[in-house]
Amino acid sequence: MGMTITEKILANHSGRTRVAPGESLWVDVDILMTHDVCGPPTVDIFKREFGEDTRVWDPDKLVILPDHYIFTQNHHANRNVQLLREFAAEQALPHYYDVGSPRYKGVCHVALAEEGFNRPGSILIGTDSHTCTSGAFGLFSTGVGNTDAALIMGTGKIWLRVPETMRFIFEGELPPYLMAKDLILAVIGDITCDGATYRAMEFDGKAVYALSMQERMTLTNMAIEAGGKNGVIAPDATTIDYVRARTDAAFESVFSDVDARYFSEHRYDVSTLEPVVAKPHRPDNRASVVEVAGTRLDRAYVGSCTGGKLEDFQAAADILKGQEVVIDTYIVPATTEISQSLHTSSIDGESLWSIFENAGCKMGQASCAACLGGPPDTFGRMQGSEVVISTTNRNFPGRMGSKQASVYLASPLTVAASALTGRITDPRGVLV
Repeated sequence: MGMTITEKILANHSGRTRVAPGESLWVDVDILMTHDVCGPPTVDIFKREFGEDTRVWDPDKLVILPDHYIFTQNHHANRNVQLLREFAAEQALPHYYDVGSPRYKGVCHVALAEEGFNRPGSILIGTDSHTCTSGAFGLFSTGVGNTDAALIMGTGKIWLRVPETMRFIFEGELPPYLMAKDLILAVIGDITCDGATYRAMEFDGKAVYALSMQERMTLTNMAIEAGGKNGVIAPDATTIDYVRARTDAAFESVFSDVDARYFSEHRYDVSTLEPVVAKPHRPDNRASVVEVAGTRLDRAYVGSCTGGKLEDFQAAADILKGQEVVIDTYIVPATTEISQSLHTSSIDGESLWSIFENAGCKMGQASCAACLGGPPDTFGRMQGSEVVISTTNRNFPGRMGSKQASVYLASPLTVAASALTGRITDPRGVLV
């Protein structure tokens, strides 16, 4: 019996020729990522367990990307960044991307891709549940707690149980009114928020491989919203071209065997799907946009690791160009690279940045911003009982700030269409 891509990667990193779901093993980690929320406690545990003067296992394999609570006056948040700054200097870490410096990147999950750390066949672990985003590049990537991260920081190893794999096959031609966000919300709505608990979610099919790397990242990013241990897409030419444009580091692509055993298979014909949302207060509370069309909104938000990539903004700008929003609409690029691209990418000669400004949108700095709530002065943070439609990944009570707020999750197309009317709106009625 063959192995899945996830099983093969874990076998390769544990010195085994084969592994099976349910087995537990020590694996070697290629990259450890942390940020300003979980970095300081991870460092505290590392120093407590390994000693104040201990060096990290490999400075070149530790990536620190402050991104969550950074553009704020909150002294606790500011102190967290200072602690990381001191640790990076003490350890002479080459991959620390400091806030306020030319090296600052923005949201860690997108920055990892841009900086060439997402390499097919590797293992990337992060202190953030959405670390599964990196699996779009054909690698094993998952989020862990601070204690596990501290162990990796000291040894380069982690103890993992091999997950079963669920396979999601998307066939057909993707209609212009659908995006990867619609596909993953459809899956989560089908299997629920715990339907893939501690399982790998492998995405396959013609429609998946027709997606860009940025759109593929949306699929794997939200694997955790179904309880998935990791999301993964086997690499192809699109993957290799993206990675090779950003790094010359060695890597070896891995693929599932034709006779691999899956826990389950789920097939979708994308030509029959329609735009969807996740209603408050769960990512699996799915409804078609038609079912909730007309729901009154107070805000619209385009941003986050899930929905703040360049193609997300291109989709939103296609709808907003020459129009004017009627509710507060926040535009938050995931990274500084994407922020710069908003100025250099254009539609009919007008930059995306100008399109958004002329439409009356509020422009934010590259960061997680309101996706994780944050201190009261966080850009775009929900303050009261507002209703927002957002390209972010979670809509639990309090996720974007106020516990009284209601969050609808949707694609950038649906969010932009809704920003023009102040009510949830089907993008099919707006796209030309």
